[in-house]
Amino acid sequence: MTNATSERNQAIIQEVLEVFPDKARKDRTKHMMVSDPALAGVGKCITSNRKSQPGVMTVRGCAYAGSKGVVFGPIKDMAHISHGPIGCGQYSRAGRRNYYTGMSGINSFGTVNFTSDFQERDIVFGGDKKLARLIEELELLFPLTKGITVQSECPVGLIGDDISAVANASRKAIGKPVVPVRCEGFRGVSQSLGHHIANDVIRDWVLDNRAGKAFESTPYDVAIIGDYNIGGDAWASRILLEQMGLRVVAQWSGDGTLVEMENTPNVKLNLVHCYRSMNYISRHMEEKHGIPWLEYNFFGPTKTAESLRKIAALFDERIQQNAEAVIARYQAQTDAVIAKYRPRLEGRKVMLYLGGLRPRHVIGAYEDLGMEIIGTGYEFAHNDDYDRTLPELKEGTLLFDDASSYELEALVKALKPDLIGSGIKEKYIFQKMGVPFRQMHSWDYSGPYHGYDGFAIFARDMDMTLNNPCWRELTAPWLKSA
Repeated sequence: MTNATSERNQAIIQEVLEVFPDKARKDRTKHMMVSDPALAGVGKCITSNRKSQPGVMTVRGCAYAGSKGVVFGPIKDMAHISHGPIGCGQYSRAGRRNYYTGMSGINSFGTVNFTSDFQERDIVFGGDKKLARLIEELELLFPLTKGITVQSECPVGLIGDDISAVANASRKAIGKPVVPVRCEGFRGVSQSLGHHIANDVIRDWVLDNRAGKAFESTPYDVAIIGDYNIGGDAWASRILLEQMGLRVVAQWSGDGTLVEMENTPNVKLNLVHCYRSMNYISRHMEEKHGIPWLEYNFFGPTKTAESLRKIAALFDERIQQNAEAVIARYQAQTDAVIAKYRPRLEGRKVMLYLGGLRPRHVIGAYEDLGMEIIGTGYEFAHNDDYDRTLPELKEGTLLFDDASSYELEALVKALKPDLIGSGIKEKYIFQKMGVPFRQMHSWDYSGPYHGYDGFAIFARDMDMTLNNPCWRELTAPWLKSA
């Protein structure tokens, strides 16, 4: 990309925002920029983690979604109660393809919807007693749960239910951890606060539960933090780490367990995949337990090799040699994948709009296939996410925060990407427009995408999507004549 690209994209931003009233346009301008390699960070060039414009359709989630759907929900051996009306619990149940081992409803509960099913009388008279009865009944019906979390929905915060008091009483009654999470959806500006709340709850209610208990440690103990095992991602990552000679003590929250979380303070290194959702608890363990943490990226062979070497550098020479051996072991496989798919994908332009880590982490995987990122954005990022993204971008790349549905459509029409990677809310609009699209929150029912084996699946999926002949035959419904 060149300076001419930067000027063009800056003009596109102004054109797209021209339809807004003055006040809204002034605000939204702060949320968009074009990248410049000379910048050390985004500074005041982009504003993030602010309330969405009233009346403008955002694709963000809520604090409940950040806690229940991301941080706690995938912990498989705990029952997660959605305390409130049934809709939130049902909508957040098993939607993200957090793969796990075990028998659902017996010793694994990620796909089960536990809810207090608030009715009008509960809003009027409160739901504390109902919650206590629910926990008692849950313990009777599902005795193999290792613990329970109470995920509060909006009405609970509005009527003032004391879920902490219920949790304390229930913990004594059933003899298991009962963890209250005040993650009412209206709190904060997006699901990001839900991540933070859940991290703080883990800090206060979970991490110290096994303090002082015996633990057989090794010099190579690590924890995978912030990998939600979408389509089996954490398993693919774990294979590489164990081939290096590391021992994965804990993996959370995808396919994670309560005891793994409780044992995490014993590891030698926390490996953080989703920085946005889990940096808080990683920083806490660094401050309190002296455990260093490292953000790693296992998307695409280039970033995977970089990360393996960074991880190995924190251990002894044996682990470093093993890392090089792992990279060499997969080289022929990687070369074959690139030789097959790069000629079919070379030069294609990609636009991303995602949450968590993906707007920057997947860039390297696309570039390994010869594809070019022309725009990327976050749903709920903070400025440090954009600082970490800048080094991954070429000059003039469009960078945007909390884009509305209108803005996304207008940017796509102006930039004309060959492929869009975004979420389920955006998928069908762009497919109807005839633009190839991959649902990059849960891999469009595919995956895993992490590691060397995952890269082969990723490359196949991008080729299958982009080079599908259906796009040439598709006309958007609103463009068809009567």
